Amino acid sequence: MAQAEIGIIGGSGLYSMPGFTNVHEERVETPFGEPSDPFVLGELEGRKVAFLARHGRGHRILPSELNFRANIYAFKKLGVERILSVSAVGSLKEEHKPTDFVMPDQFIDRTFHRVSTFFGDGIVGHVAFGDPVCATVSKAAAEGCAKAGVVGKLGGTYVCMEGPQFSTKAESNLYRSWGADVIGMTNLQEAKLAREAEICYATVAMVTDYDCWREGHDAVTIEEIVAVLHKNAGNACKVVRAAVAAMPRERTCACASAAKYAVLTQPDLIPAATKDRLKLLFGKYIERS
Repeated sequence: MAQAEIGIIGGSGLYSMPGFTNVHEERVETPFGEPSDPFVLGELEGRKVAFLARHGRGHRILPSELNFRANIYAFKKLGVERILSVSAVGSLKEEHKPTDFVMPDQFIDRTFHRVSTFFGDGIVGHVAFGDPVCATVSKAAAEGCAKAGVVGKLGGTYVCMEGPQFSTKAESNLYRSWGADVIGMTNLQEAKLAREAEICYATVAMVTDYDCWREGHDAVTIEEIVAVLHKNAGNACKVVRAAVAAMPRERTCACASAAKYAVLTQPDLIPAATKDRLKLLFGKYIERS
């Protein structure tokens, strides 16, 4: 029996989720190593929810050090069908102000040190990623913003950079010339792996500041940014709670069968160890092939 149906990933400033009932923690073992932190399982708005602090409680893990595969696999193992990911981002447009939330529907990958697929080691597969987020989950997040009284903007492009350093002005202006909306360091790998795992995924991008393109950006103090982080975290708790309540009970989107035709490798040629490791994700397709 599934222990959770909805997953919440908390980013910078959001390390716990108030309002949980029947709470307990669980360490989840995966074939890909340890997830970022023990999962906090409980009920929120009458739904079974699993919460994970992306960087670990106390913010111990760099974006490039995150074990994305373990995190997403663990959600799948817990029975999660939808993930709402909450992340701190910088704004690339004047219209996205600090404390605004953006629900992007596109990503640009500027990372180069990360594993972002479950495929490999003897199995080849490709999933469609033209529309990288689940519209149903994004819509629920937007409804959550409206209910919580937070400025929430549906749609936009998220640039995922490697980090941990922030952008140069040249990079920031390049991304602006592409029409990108926000910039962060974590969400694209989660979205790719969630799609392969047939889990609905969407991002709530919490704007903390303008990226370095904006005149006067250097005058912003760390204290001011931390203050925005705290305000965003408080708002995120309200938004997530309302979004969970707004989430439909049934899944009718294509995310649920995203890997149905993904595997290209002849089943009898897939190494036994690889088959075993990926049985939870692709077993029903491999065995039926």
